[in-house]
Amino acid sequence: MNIPQSSNPRVVIIGGGFAGIALAKKLKNKNVQVVLLDKHNYHTFQPLLYQVATGGLEAGSIAYPLRKVIQEYNDFYFRLTSVKEIDTVNQKVIAEIGDLYYDYLVIATGSKTNYFGNKEIERNAMAMKTIPQSLNIRSLILENFEQAVLTKDVSEKNSLINFVLVGAGPTGVELAGALAEMKKAILQKDYPDLDIDKMEINLIQSGDRVLNTMSEKSSVAAEKFLLHLGVKIWKNIRVTNYDGKTIITNSDLTFETATVIWTAGVQGAKISGLDVKSLVEKVERIRVNEYNKVVGYDNIFAIGDIASMESEKFPQGHPMMAQPAMQQGELLGENLIKFITNKPLKPFEYNDKGAMATIGRNLAVVDLPHYHFSGIFAWFVWMFVHLFSLIGFKNKAVVFLNWVYNYIRFDREGRLIIRPFKKKNFVTFTSDEV
Repeated sequence: MNIPQSSNPRVVIIGGGFAGIALAKKLKNKNVQVVLLDKHNYHTFQPLLYQVATGGLEAGSIAYPLRKVIQEYNDFYFRLTSVKEIDTVNQKVIAEIGDLYYDYLVIATGSKTNYFGNKEIERNAMAMKTIPQSLNIRSLILENFEQAVLTKDVSEKNSLINFVLVGAGPTGVELAGALAEMKKAILQKDYPDLDIDKMEINLIQSGDRVLNTMSEKSSVAAEKFLLHLGVKIWKNIRVTNYDGKTIITNSDLTFETATVIWTAGVQGAKISGLDVKSLVEKVERIRVNEYNKVVGYDNIFAIGDIASMESEKFPQGHPMMAQPAMQQGELLGENLIKFITNKPLKPFEYNDKGAMATIGRNLAVVDLPHYHFSGIFAWFVWMFVHLFSLIGFKNKAVVFLNWVYNYIRFDREGRLIIRPFKKKNFVTFTSDEV
């Protein structure tokens, strides 16, 4: 990888997400050589991916160059590559561009969509974990409407403008709300020759309430907001199959749709090479102790979504969200230096700052540790927190101006098919192929 030799111990970080960036910032100009590896050359602000998918924001406004993050850090390097395997015996990372030896390894690969082993759903449904996937969804939505204008077959037309979102967590709820607002304020003007009233937005949840990781008060408020926007909510329904045309469920309910967006679950984006005892089955997370050290290894750590730190309070590990990831990255940055210099380490304690979700214009829910509220004030809180959390002044400014414009004009000017998701024969591509 053409990394120069250094008198300092080498720390290799795999992943430039929230956890990896937080760790990198803490290791700035310390007595270590740091190498950051990622398959993209940018950091993605994932909470706003749904706005890229629905044309509210352009992709560049929620991405930030990783090289710009570290450009003033001493003995700090970035390499663009996918990691294939970890050779724990020889202490090296095996990547597409070559091998790299490490003294200390930090795995911060994040998470990926969990299809629960259903290969047909994985093949035909849309995921939304990366910017390319969000752009694919945006293109597919708009292409379906363009095709609906052309077709005379009523059932095909209805299928093209029928949207099904599987999973009513924050991503599913926010995406459903955004689609409902597009239906209300934009699509009827863009497609006057379509009966937009027949457009359906179906939100399917296997549990008995939406936003089941938030308070019951917020869940009830979010469902009320969604119903007001015209979203159809189907609870206690589990999707068992989707062949590209028809959704099959564990009940008599079926859906004819050309667009299924899968937000029903996530799992760790694991890398092969670790001992099987270090892995949690099904969710594919890595077991770590209270210092984020991987179980069974002395110099390998894992942070963020990929890490499962099991405790009495969190028997299945911490929630796979940005806050635990950033907090683990920041603490590990301090602990790594202590570990190298043989000083006592500080155990990780998650500071739960709350959760929030936006449903639409002036509609959001916020859970703080001792207070829950919803409505327009919650919406402003949601905007402020997300705006403040973006990396880079330019991104903050661009997103803020977009939000102001969209709010005043009831518009989303990012509804562009920059790169078609389908060929003319309508053979689809995966996000990696586009």
